[in-house]
Amino acid sequence: MNEVVTFLQENPVQYLATVGRDGKPKCRPFMFCFEREGKLWFCTNNTKEVYKDLQENPYVEVSTSSPAYAWIRLSGKAVFADDRAVKEGCMENPIVKGQYQSADNPIFVVFYLEGAKAVLADFSGNPPREYTL
Repeated sequence: MNEVVTFLQENPVQYLATVGRDGKPKCRPFMFCFEREGKLWFCTNNTKEVYKDLQENPYVEVSTSSPAYAWIRLSGKAVFADDRAVKEGCMENPIVKGQYQSADNPIFVVFYLEGAKAVLADFSGNPPREYTL
């Protein structure tokens, strides 16, 4: 878990892939919030298309790469939770705080990845490192 969290924190713009309500793939820039109690947390806005897509099909894949040409693929099921402590933790990020102002904002929602699997790889020739989180 530590290697996955560190990689996501060091490469803060990730890309979240979903299946759109039109059945076509959608990929968007996204940002990992943090790990808490073994769960990887993200946040969004319940008026966005991504939220609507996740309500219909909650399975996602997140990917990003580092300047050193390493990358991660992280997959799982997005599970939304009304968790006040997580929402407050997300507010510690100035970008999130700037968008939503408060953990009480009614459009602000958080989700974690259930059954998360991560693959970390690079061009070293070494086999990818795989984790079930």
